[in-house]
Amino acid sequence: MSEVRIVAEPRSEFGKGAARRARRAGKVPAVLYGHGSAPLHLALPGHELMLALKTPNVLFSLDIDGKAQLALPKDVQRHPIKRHLEHVDLLIVQKGETVTVEVPVSTVGEIAPGGLLETVVPALPVEADATALPGTIEIDVTGLEPGASVHAKDIKLPKGTALAGDPEAVILHILTPSAPEPTAEETAAEEA
Repeated sequence: MSEVRIVAEPRSEFGKGAARRARRAGKVPAVLYGHGSAPLHLALPGHELMLALKTPNVLFSLDIDGKAQLALPKDVQRHPIKRHLEHVDLLIVQKGETVTVEVPVSTVGEIAPGGLLETVVPALPVEADATALPGTIEIDVTGLEPGASVHAKDIKLPKGTALAGDPEAVILHILTPSAPEPTAEETAAEEA
């Protein structure tokens, strides 16, 4: 995983009015905290931040007054209707530090005919080095029959990544499709 470099500006104004002014200027209010340091209030460029957050568990290299700081997004708040970024909480991380994150799962391959694939858990909690977080975890479903399921312990994780959740958790399973309910016409035809 690569680092996304973003220039961050410290902010001294707080509250609703200051946040609105920052958003009108194309900035997103943010708070950087962790490792026992006092919270640092920042303004981040909105467009760059929005593009970076499209990558799951993106690692930011924040340039704050010429000093670099690694951070992971902890909480992202979006407008409920317009979906633009409202606020971001960032967690300070260091190289070599192990963090727990949720990594999206994706499937590859085709299941056996006659089954329906249902993903129960869309993201798997894992522990990994903060600078080597996987983007997605692929699960091969080739040939799985109806009734089969894949548990967290069955998934092959990337090197340097360990499962952080329940190993018995069902991640996905193959369902048997139910027959559609007969219509009134079909029922009448069968009775005749």
